[in-house]
Amino acid sequence: MPAIIIRNERVKAVTRKHPWIFSKGVKKVVDNPKLGETIDIKDEDGNWLATGSYSPHSQIRARIWSFNEGDTIDHDFFVARIERAKAIRADIIEKGQLTGYRLLAAENDGLPGVTVDVFDTTIVIQLVSAGAEFQRDNIISALKQVFPDFTIYERSDADVRGKEGIKKTRGLIHGELPEDVIISENGIKAYVDVEQGHKTGFYLDQRDNRALLETYVKDKSVLNCFSYTGTFGLYALRGGATSVTQVDLSAEALAIAERNVELNGFDNSNVEYVRHDVFKLLRKYKEDGKRFDVIVMDPPKFAESKAQLNGACRGYKDINRIAMELLNPGGHLLTFSCSGLMETNLFQKVVADAALDANRDVFFKEKLNQAHDHIIASTYPEGFYLKGFVCQVF
Repeated sequence: MPAIIIRNERVKAVTRKHPWIFSKGVKKVVDNPKLGETIDIKDEDGNWLATGSYSPHSQIRARIWSFNEGDTIDHDFFVARIERAKAIRADIIEKGQLTGYRLLAAENDGLPGVTVDVFDTTIVIQLVSAGAEFQRDNIISALKQVFPDFTIYERSDADVRGKEGIKKTRGLIHGELPEDVIISENGIKAYVDVEQGHKTGFYLDQRDNRALLETYVKDKSVLNCFSYTGTFGLYALRGGATSVTQVDLSAEALAIAERNVELNGFDNSNVEYVRHDVFKLLRKYKEDGKRFDVIVMDPPKFAESKAQLNGACRGYKDINRIAMELLNPGGHLLTFSCSGLMETNLFQKVVADAALDANRDVFFKEKLNQAHDHIIASTYPEGFYLKGFVCQVF
């Protein structure tokens, strides 16, 4: 089998079972492996360390499939990983009465570059690494075996595929896509835009935080920024909010948000749908003297690289400052960052700096993170990416 030889000073990360081998750690490539091909990973003395996939175009030169020398990366290997992932999430799914959940969280489930979300009887698969693409047939056949009656749709259209040297792709793989894909979580129903929606079509990672919002909104006015298909707003309506304002740039997302309200039998007369740039709209609301009791601030990722982190901090500070200025005294801000490079302590500092600039007294009441089906492997701390706070503002 082709192999890469790791510099001895970089072996420690592998022995600690981190799934990535960076290009600087590679001393030698043996037998010219193909893009995504399965390779052995060895130290300079020839000792076997792991089995991985080769990615010559990426700074992450190899991603590790297994640290067990007896494993063969084949159909049965992926079946075993999928079955393990199901077992890990079994209690979460049952407790939340979930028909929408993350089945495979890539490196966290020992399958680098493989994300799989389940939406009722439709599976959405996203392959973003060269190794995952190379193993496409085995991954799909394994999913068919574990979920024989499910439709499989692919959303491998993320920009990161370009860094791996593979083209974007999407489309139906197996079965027939339902006219409407609808999931249930915690008694709330929601449409999922599998074909055109963000990422795999729905943000499952905010499920627990949506349920928490419901406890803060009784008889309150709620502003839901970057609302996408409005699921935070659904929980707000169920929690007794007097009004909900959904703000997003996408007309298509807002249309689904309106359908979601109707799907759950809530009163749409209490909901305003605003197609607008959030940064500009918040400033307009401030100029107009508009105020809210609860604001949800769930923006897209601001930092894709370390070089963008300082700019991201400025963006988070600006948007949280204005949100604080729009809150009635005693109001609550639920603010989030999904930028993995933004550590929790740094995000807390950014929010605290925003409070100083807003000249408001702000208290951190709760720390928030990603839903429990978005598991974090002990060997892969990068798996923790979504962080947030409930802040009370005076």
